[in-house]
Amino acid sequence: MALDQSFVGRTYPPTDPYEVGREKIREFAEAIGDTNPAYTDAEAAKALGHSDVIAPPTFVFAITFKAAGQVVEDPQLGLDYSRVVHGDQKFAYTRPVRSGDRLSVTSTIEAIKSMAGNDIIDIRGEVHDEAGEHVVTAFTKLVARAAQEA
Repeated sequence: MALDQSFVGRTYPPTDPYEVGREKIREFAEAIGDTNPAYTDAEAAKALGHSDVIAPPTFVFAITFKAAGQVVEDPQLGLDYSRVVHGDQKFAYTRPVRSGDRLSVTSTIEAIKSMAGNDIIDIRGEVHDEAGEHVVTAFTKLVARAAQEA
């Protein structure tokens, strides 16, 4: 069943702040095999003009995808998560994520489409720091696959 188009534009409350730590950044950089010293060495990051280590660009996915859970788990939307696959991901940065940041995400449903029985939902996650300054916008596309006929 197609998702309700009236949900387009719905914005969910900001998440509780997520505190970005050096160790989490280091672990993430190691997990993706990125050896950029700005991700693990504060002095190397400072030499590049940053106040502390910075996170790889995709680090923020964990924070924004968790925030998108508010959309996915909205019982009124009626999305069958057991049929969902991750369709696409994009980021638009104002500045890098840094160690010590406390980030909150506000998720908004940007679009809902139906194609060949599949529901496609676009979610925009606006990430701000504790001072309310924009850090990054994440664009997430989820596809709820059509149910297979028996």
